[in-house]
Amino acid sequence: MKYVSARVQGRVQGVGFRYFTQHAAMNHDIVGWVKNEDDGAVAFEAYGEDNNVDRFLEEIKKGPSRFAKVNEMDVNKLSGDPEYTSFNVKY
Repeated sequence: MKYVSARVQGRVQGVGFRYFTQHAAMNHDIVGWVKNEDDGAVAFEAYGEDNNVDRFLEEIKKGPSRFAKVNEMDVNKLSGDPEYTSFNVKY
């Protein structure tokens, strides 16, 4: 299992990025959360099978549409076994 946190920077707020991330997570059997940051970035934690997390991260790098643009994505591995049961959008 793989557990990561990430910050995505670019044009990622106001373009449906959190809901795109949630949808991608559900498609890849990932649990965790996503939220907008005050500095314009989007942050998330994701937990799932190694290959699923890798595919999820590749999809997130592409972004949801022509209106979004991912300039940078910093991913950090986390340890532990989180108690997430779904993938939620935090407000």
